Amino acid sequence: MDAIGGSSIDGPRETPRIAQALATEVAKVIVGQDEVLELVLTTYFAGGHLLFEGVPGLAKTLMIKVLGAAAGASFSRIQFTPDLLPSDILGTNVYDIGHQEFKFRSGPVFASLVLADEVNRTPPKTQAALLEAMEERHVSVDGTTHPLPADFTVFATQNPVEYEGTYPLPEAQLDRFLLKVLIGYPDEAEERTILKRYDAGFNPHDLAAAGVRKVMAAEHWPTIRSEINHVRVEDGVLDYIMQIVRATRSHRAVALGGSPRAGIALLRGAKALAAIRSKSYITPDEVQTLAPAVLRHRLILTPESELEGGNVDTLIASLLASIPVPR
Repeated sequence: MDAIGGSSIDGPRETPRIAQALATEVAKVIVGQDEVLELVLTTYFAGGHLLFEGVPGLAKTLMIKVLGAAAGASFSRIQFTPDLLPSDILGTNVYDIGHQEFKFRSGPVFASLVLADEVNRTPPKTQAALLEAMEERHVSVDGTTHPLPADFTVFATQNPVEYEGTYPLPEAQLDRFLLKVLIGYPDEAEERTILKRYDAGFNPHDLAAAGVRKVMAAEHWPTIRSEINHVRVEDGVLDYIMQIVRATRSHRAVALGGSPRAGIALLRGAKALAAIRSKSYITPDEVQTLAPAVLRHRLILTPESELEGGNVDTLIASLLASIPVPR
């Protein structure tokens, strides 16, 4: 991951070191995907959630599973299906005959890293079960609040919306994701490496055999959070973020532009990314890197623009090109 461990004399120290260590462990299993992994680490360190979009079989689940092993974090995977119920995600109260009382049996959402696989395969009622957990970092069942782990992060995957049997995520839930990342097919060299690894006996279910080590612990989090919080944001860069978000609201091709939450997400993500890159301040590079992933799931094009073949990512690139970059 070329961007990790950049050179900034007074930049954070622990954050880029741990990020690089995690990237090294993930690379023992995942071939390529350096840019995607940088966005995954940005989301994790920023305390956000991430939505993957791509066809099945691109190692999205495996990447998060390896990250959990390297970070020493608990991992759970929820397969979203049309018959999945909210209680299957959150948990439920079960009567204990021996103690003659109800006890809460936690669901798979009670993990540090939660992989919500094919989240748009399940109806909106079940999708909404994640809303409170993602926003409030706790779950309420029968009037009782149950806290989630401090590093609770949802990594959701969805199939492209044109696939059969999908339920588009509502705007309110999409807005809970810090980033939306598109994953494409590997190039020819990467795909050849993947096949060679499997031919040599690689087993994705045996991470220990792949040499994946734990390189992070819970005591690292206070330092990481402190370094990210202390990343400086000059007024010019702050205005740059604001101008990008505000430009989405006035564009003729946009029916729904970015809200203030989009600007906050871009700021939070840029601070985490700067810390990962060993910088003590945000530069326009971090903003430009994250803008597509922050905005693509928050913008809705007008019907006229869609009929003309409009594309959200193309529009975002056009907006970035039209806004002066602060020196």
